[in-house]
Amino acid sequence: KIWMIILCGFILGAIVFLVSKFWMIPMYESSTQIYVMDKEEDSSITYSDLQLGSQLTNDFMTLIKSRPVTQSVIDNLNLTMTPSALAERISVENPNNTRILTITVRNSNPATAKLIADEVRDAAEEQIKRVMGIKQINVVQEANIPTGPSSPNILMNTLIGIILGAFIAIFIIFVRYFLDDNIKASEDIEKYLGLTVLTVIPKGRR
Repeated sequence: KIWMIILCGFILGAIVFLVSKFWMIPMYESSTQIYVMDKEEDSSITYSDLQLGSQLTNDFMTLIKSRPVTQSVIDNLNLTMTPSALAERISVENPNNTRILTITVRNSNPATAKLIADEVRDAAEEQIKRVMGIKQINVVQEANIPTGPSSPNILMNTLIGIILGAFIAIFIIFVRYFLDDNIKASEDIEKYLGLTVLTVIPKGRR
């Protein structure tokens, strides 16, 4: 049944390719970074300060996606989406042992993704300062205009479709094999019916 496995893999792979290519909306990612300080510029920073700042990054990450921040971005840019919908398009990452926060925004328009990322950074800066009393937040890098979509990954989706189609075909073949109770050989007659086979007519002869 190798032909069935190849055919199912090809068909499902082609379907996934067409869906990824012509139906799914390309999404672009733009990222900006900030460095959070909890001391004045002229104050010395100790190791314990850095350690405490790293522990507070989860609080910063939550505040960046909070409703006041997303609502401010929506109002300033006149976006037609809800705060929760915008929050779903924002991701915040913190590299280990650093106080740098990377804010990434996904959007179907690359220029809009950059605009939203910068606006989220500015709104989050005010929110963090107001809520946590942070003294200083520095911009590590401005948001970039993405040159290519981050999703969908057409090649990866197609390969997954091919593999999935092949596994579906294998599953169907095994199910049909184990559920098939037809007699196919003389040995099956002796095994299941307990009868002795006297003669066998070769295939193609009468």
